[in-house]
Amino acid sequence: MAAPSGNQYEIRHGAQRVVITEVGAGLRSYLVGERRILDGYGPEEMCTGARGHSMIPWPNRVRGGKYTWAGKEFQLDLTEPEKLGAIHGLTRWAPWRYLEGSAHSAAFGYVLHACPGWDWVLDCRLQYTLDTGGLTVCTTVTNRSGTACPYATGAHPYLSVATPKIDTAVCQVPGAVYLPVDDAGIPTGRLPVDGTPYDLREPQTLGDRHIDVAYTQLRRDADGRARVRLVHGEGPAVTLWVGDAYPFVEIFTGDTLPEADRRRTGLGVEPMTCAPDAFNSRDGLITLEPGQTHQARWGIDPGREEGSA
Repeated sequence: MAAPSGNQYEIRHGAQRVVITEVGAGLRSYLVGERRILDGYGPEEMCTGARGHSMIPWPNRVRGGKYTWAGKEFQLDLTEPEKLGAIHGLTRWAPWRYLEGSAHSAAFGYVLHACPGWDWVLDCRLQYTLDTGGLTVCTTVTNRSGTACPYATGAHPYLSVATPKIDTAVCQVPGAVYLPVDDAGIPTGRLPVDGTPYDLREPQTLGDRHIDVAYTQLRRDADGRARVRLVHGEGPAVTLWVGDAYPFVEIFTGDTLPEADRRRTGLGVEPMTCAPDAFNSRDGLITLEPGQTHQARWGIDPGREEGSA
C-alpha cells in the first residue's frame, strides 16, 4: 500500500540516516545510529503538526488569509479555520519531484502555479545534504512570473533529545527580542526577552514553559550562523542553525497540538525569513522580482557521542 506521505527517499553519511518524503519534500526522520534527532513520524503515518515541512511562499500565518499586494486584495484558503487564518504556505502537501542525488544528498523540485489567493508561478527546489557536520537544507526559489510577488520561506522540524517530554531538556535560543501574539497567533509588537520566560539566551531547563512565539535580533557566531541548542543530561547537544537569510526563528513547545500524545514530545524550531503575518506587516517580507532567485540555508548538527570520531 502507498505511504500517506508518498515515496520515501533515504540519504546516509556514516551513522546518519535521513528520510525525505515525496509529499512536501518533507523531512520525516533523522537518526544517528538508533538515536532520534527529530520528533518525526513513521512511514505509515500522515504528517501532523507540520513535522519536517518546508513552507513556501510564507511560513507561519496570514491573518484571515487576506493581504494586499500591488493594490490588489487577495483571499487565501483558510487552512487554519479555528484561527480564521492561512498557515504555512502552499507547497507542503504537494507531491514534489525527485530531481537528482547521491548516497548523501537529494534534491526535489516543485512548480507552484497560480491558485486562489496567489497569482504567481514559483520554481522551487529543496536540497538535503549530509556530511560530517550534519544536515544542511537549501531552499532555492525563482519567480517565473511577469510581475513581482511577495515571498518568504521557513521550515518546521521538531528537535528531540530522546526524552519522553522536553520539560527536562536544556534549551538555548539566541534571540534578544520576541514577538508576542494574540489569540490568532498574530504578532502584536516586539518585546525584549529580558526578565521573561522567553529569555533563553543562556542555557536553561525548559520546565513547564509554554512557548509559541518568534524570536529575532538573533546573536550570531563568527561564521554568521545563529544556533538553537537542545540537550539532556550528559548526552550530545542537538543544534539547529540558520544562515543569514533567516532573521527569525519560531520556538514551539507543542502544547496546543491537537494530538494530545504528541504534545511536548519534541521542540519545534522553525527557521523563518520573515515574521508571522508578514504578508500584511511586511516584517521581513521579500519582494521577489520576475526572474529573481532567493536562496536560504539552515541545518542540524546532531552532536557527537563522547569519544566518537
